[in-house]
Amino acid sequence: MITLDDIRKRLLEAIKASGKSYTAIAREIGVRQQTVSQYIHCGKMPALDTFANLCSALDLDANEILCID
Repeated sequence: MITLDDIRKRLLEAIKASGKSYTAIAREIGVRQQTVSQYIHCGKMPALDTFANLCSALDLDANEILCID
């Protein structure tokens, strides 16, 4: 079973690998930089459409983040 902490860790790894700042990602997906930070550090989950945009901005397959085979 996947946990919120698992998702948070995978997102953080993806952001680091992308080389993009939270600010750049936030601009790309239409949220504030603080909101991106909350997704990573505070356990806040994005809405599904925002999650899809985040995965797109990071060139990720949402299934990888959600641990779906």
